Amino acid sequence: MSLQTLKRRLGQPTSSGTFGFSGSYADPIRNIDWILITVVVLQSIIGLFNVFSTTHLRLLDQEFDPYFYTQRQAGYVIAAAAVAAIVMALGHEWFRTQVGVLYGGLMLLLVLVLVYGAVRGGARLSFNVPIVSFSLQPAEFMKPIILILIASYFSEASDTKIDWHHFVMSLYIVGAPIGLILLQPDLGSATVIVAGVVGILLVAGARRRYLLMITGLSIVTMGTVMVNGFIGTYQLRRFVSWLHQDSRDKALESVVLQVRFAKRAVSTGGFFGKGYLQGPLTNGKYIPVQFTDFPFSAIAEQFGMLGGGVVIGLFAVMLWRVWRIAQMSRDRFGLYMTCGIFTLMTFQVFQNIGMTLGLTPVSGLPLPFISYGGSHMMSMGIMVGLVQSVHMRRLE
Repeated sequence: MSLQTLKRRLGQPTSSGTFGFSGSYADPIRNIDWILITVVVLQSIIGLFNVFSTTHLRLLDQEFDPYFYTQRQAGYVIAAAAVAAIVMALGHEWFRTQVGVLYGGLMLLLVLVLVYGAVRGGARLSFNVPIVSFSLQPAEFMKPIILILIASYFSEASDTKIDWHHFVMSLYIVGAPIGLILLQPDLGSATVIVAGVVGILLVAGARRRYLLMITGLSIVTMGTVMVNGFIGTYQLRRFVSWLHQDSRDKALESVVLQVRFAKRAVSTGGFFGKGYLQGPLTNGKYIPVQFTDFPFSAIAEQFGMLGGGVVIGLFAVMLWRVWRIAQMSRDRFGLYMTCGIFTLMTFQVFQNIGMTLGLTPVSGLPLPFISYGGSHMMSMGIMVGLVQSVHMRRLE
């Protein structure tokens, strides 16, 4: 049976369907990937419990509401769900037509944040929005937009292989926002965007020397930024601390101790963990940014290898569904975009858990759907909505 025949049969109207939906089997609303939705919901719930466990004692010590961060995270989860629903309704093709405007708007925000952004830890990453008490981080929203733009550009190429012209143009498209993000400086967001673009290049058939070139350019760019002093001392210490994790140098102490206690929390959790709210390292406030940068250490200490394995298993299911949706895409644009999202998410999960275990340098990249933060939750909501849109419209 040909694909055209199958689509004609699926396009025939039906009287009713799952959850009372009527219409053809090709209707987008009837093709939501509920497995992916379920996994994301479970991860978000785990994130809420983890935010409370890592913040409530600190807040009590300061005589604040112990549910302050948890309530805010719940609001971020709801906002991310609403954003994902809007993206699913509009469809990834709509974003393809508007991506130029979105890219230009975010480029403007990346410029403005260097001037007017709030300074935290020696970096200007976000704007403070006092009306809603929210920090807007433009780099997070650039992640899905740059993937849409690159996927759209490569899918319009007449050849199935990426030639030199398209590769060079993609460097201009990616290089501009990456340069601005490095100036903030935010090495984590810059590297994860590059990872997503490399994923698209791999699937789009880029030659091996092109991939080696973009890798080399990334290394040279980051090295140049460091040498010329655009990267602050604190960011440089993260790399030095990763190479000398047993150092007792006072200058490296703040970073070294974070990773040391994070690894200790994971290792002392055992198989079953010490119980929810019973982790002495988590409750003892030894890891200052645990609810944003090191959430996996709290999960492993409280729920042990079993709990950590469940979290990693959920990520594996999520990535499996994203990969399957990429394979089912009806066109090259959907395939490239979804593969870019797959690569970006894989890299971000690996980087966050890796820095908790001391395998990678501390980068500040959040653990998707589990770390505290509004911008990253909504950015992930956009990407989940885009992937769902590809799945929902694969039969149209």
